[in-house]
Formats: sequence, structure tokens, C-alpha cells
Amino acid sequence: MGRTVFEKIWDDHVLAKRGEDQYLLYVDRHLTHEVTSPIAFESLRAQGRRVRRPDLTFAIMDHNVPTVDRALPVRDQHSREQMKALARNARDFSLTLFDYFSPWQGIVHVVGPELGLTVPGITLVCGDSHTSTHGALGALAVGIGTSEGMHVFATQSIWLKKPKLMEVRYEGVFPSHTTPKDAILYTIRELGTGGMIGHVAEFRGDAVKRMSAEERMTICNMAIEGGARTAIVEPDEKVYSYIEGTPYAPSGEDWEEAKRYWDTLKTEHDARYDKSYTLNVSGLEPQITWGTNPAMCIGVSENVPEPSQFDDASQRRAAERALSYMGLKPGQKIEGTPVDAVFIGSCTNARLSDLILVARLVKGRRVSPNVRAMIVPGSMLVKRRAERLGLHRVFLESGFDWRNSGCSMCIAMNEDRLGQGERGVLTSNRNFENRAGPGSRVHLASPLTAAATAVEGRIADPRRYSLASIDELELEWTSPWLERNILKPLRGG
Repeated sequence: MGRTVFEKIWDDHVLAKRGEDQYLLYVDRHLTHEVTSPIAFESLRAQGRRVRRPDLTFAIMDHNVPTVDRALPVRDQHSREQMKALARNARDFSLTLFDYFSPWQGIVHVVGPELGLTVPGITLVCGDSHTSTHGALGALAVGIGTSEGMHVFATQSIWLKKPKLMEVRYEGVFPSHTTPKDAILYTIRELGTGGMIGHVAEFRGDAVKRMSAEERMTICNMAIEGGARTAIVEPDEKVYSYIEGTPYAPSGEDWEEAKRYWDTLKTEHDARYDKSYTLNVSGLEPQITWGTNPAMCIGVSENVPEPSQFDDASQRRAAERALSYMGLKPGQKIEGTPVDAVFIGSCTNARLSDLILVARLVKGRRVSPNVRAMIVPGSMLVKRRAERLGLHRVFLESGFDWRNSGCSMCIAMNEDRLGQGERGVLTSNRNFENRAGPGSRVHLASPLTAAATAVEGRIADPRRYSLASIDELELEWTSPWLERNILKPLRGG
């Protein structure tokens, strides 16, 4: 029987086994940030241990990082202290640190792929649930807890229960204005937040093959919201192209040798899965959430559901609570609902290709005066590239607030948040109660739906807006990497 890409990487990294399903795996890359690491570092100190492989461990400030002018002091004391602690721990344990002022600072799941820290065939861990994002490049990437993080620091290995295999196939061609974000939201809508529990979701199919590397990151990122342990896509030439020439990627003879290994990681035709799901994206419309988990989702042209539509009593109660919290009425049209804010950012949708899509919709248009609209690039490298392209001028002329990188409103650990009862359309991954601030009402959507909403001041269907062509954006700069990995896919190449 053939093996999947996940099984091949897993088998290559197993060091030991205990019991029926517990395996000790070697860790090739450990990423850490300021929120989940302090206790792990203190445990190392208390036990007199050191980090086993500091050269394979990278510390990145992202969750607490303010997105305003970095010449200003960090106002939030808790954020300030957590960032100071990470700086001290990185220094004491000899780790590479991308701190608040680093030109490579950004959200950990954006920084890893764009710097070549994430490559196919490796095992990668991070103390963050959305570590599955890195699986888009063909890595076995899992989110871990604090005690597991301490174990990785000390031993460069981790005990994991082997997950089951789930095939998620996307077939067909995306309609105009519909994106991979809409596909993964629809998938979670159909399967529920527990539909992938205990599984690694391998995304396959013609629609996935046509996706750019950055689009694959979006679907792998949100597989966690369907309950998956992690997600993965087999590596191909698009992935190699995305990684080639990045600061930490192999080069020269090492690059050629690495590619020969990566080519062996393809899922074999006779591989088997424990579970399978298929979606034809050809008839898919833009999706938006109405409730308080990502599965509470509808098409942008649909009506908010009636709780009585749900067969299960617990689902009816959950729907009633969600509608009350969100301030929505059963049966109302979701389109046209007034909003207070729009946030385009997060580790789900804050990469360069996402920002270009937004620019194509908002060029020549203005943000509604009733809306606070901000764009927070996923990294300072994304920000610099966007500015060299001239995208920031499009955003500023349209009325968006153009920020520095950070997790921002997705997690609301500093000033970027919604107020009590405020409603926002966010391109992030979670819409739980209080997620973007106490009493905040969050609707998850694609960058295009968020951009259209910003223009109208209410939830809007992006299909009613024409998109400027890449040429009409009059981009001010390009490079071979940009042409291959960003512009060519956006042109449909």
C-alpha cells in the first residue's frame, strides 16, 4: 500500500515508540513567540537545562506587538513585559530573535515560509495552534503546548500521537471573486468544528494544484478550525519556487540535493485515507460567518439561519446563543448588515497576494466614513514589498489605516480591538465570543469580501465590484520572485 506525504515525513523522523500510538519524533525546526514560551524557559532554568539545538530554534515577536509607529513606547504593560521576557530568554539561551525592531519581524506563520525556515519534508513545531499553516509547503507542522515546548527545547524531539489520515479534495475552478478562504470556510461549515478531529488533513485535487503557495497557506491555516491536528499539501514546483532564494533556504548543491529529496515526498496513487471529503469549488460563492464559531457560516447572499433548522438540540441552543451574542435576527439577510470595522490581516490572510487582491477591489474607491478600516501586513517584509509596489498609496487614498505587522485585531492583545458590541468583518481565523475584544462581534470572510464591506460600510458581496487588473494597479516595482510566485498566479498563470 502506498504512503501519503504525511506518512513519509513521519516515518523519516520517528526515533522511538511507546504503547500503541505514541511516537517520539525528531524536530527539525522550533519556532517560538512571546506568549506561550515564558513558562517553558523558566522550566529550563529551574532544571538547569539548556536548549538542545539553538541553531534550529527561532524566536519571533508577534502576538503582543503593537502595529502603530515603532518609535513610540509600547503602551500596554503586559505586552511590554512579555516582549522583554522573550528578548531576555533568546539572549540567555543563544537563540536567533526577530524582535520588535527587526526588519524580519512578523507573524510567525508568515515569517517562517517567507524566510525559508519552512521547507518541505521537515518537522516543525510552534506553541501556536495555527502552526498547520506551514504544512502548505509540504512540512509536518504541529502546534504544541507549553510543556511540550519545554521538551523540544531540551531534547529537540517530541512525543506525538499519530493522527489518522483525511483527504480533503478541492476540484473545479474558483469563480471570480471567490477564494480559497471561502472554500475552507465552506468546508468547516459542512463538516463542523469537529469534522477533522484526530486527523491530519491532506489537501488535494485540481483546485489545490492550481493554488499558489500563499493560497495553500490559507486553507492549511484554517484546517485547525475544523478540528484537524494539522494539515499538509504535497510539495511541488510552486513550493520550490516560493522558497528558492529565501535567506534560510538551501543554496547551490544543497538546493539541488534538497529538491531531489522533496520530489520523493509525493503522495502515492494507492495511498489510503481513513476519511475523505470532496468539494467542487466551481459553484461556490463568497462565504461569511454569522455566529460564534467558524462553522456558523453562510454564503454572502444567504439569510441567517433559524435555530429550528438544526436537528440537534445542542446545535439549536448554540445557534440561539450565537444569534443573541451577535445581535442578529433569524432569517435576516446577512448582506447589508452595518459594521463598525474591517480588519485585513492575520496569519490567515495578510500575505502579499492577499493585499494585492484588496488593492484591485479598492483602487479608485473610498472606505465608508462609518467604518474603521485597517490593513495589517503579515510581516515587515510583506510591508516593505507592498510599499515598493506602491500598494500603500492605494490603501491610504482609499481611506484604510496602513499599519506595521503583528497579530493585531485577530487576538486583540493590545490597542487593535473591537469595542463592546462593535461588529467587524475580519480576514482572520476565529470568531469566538470576545475574540477581538470583550463583547466584540466578529464575522470571518475573505480579503475581497472584507474590502467590499469596507467600501459599503455594511456586509457586502464582492461580486458586485469589478477588480482592477494587475496592469491597472501600475505597480512600481517587480522582481523575478514576485513575478513567479505572486503576480503570475494572480494573472491566472
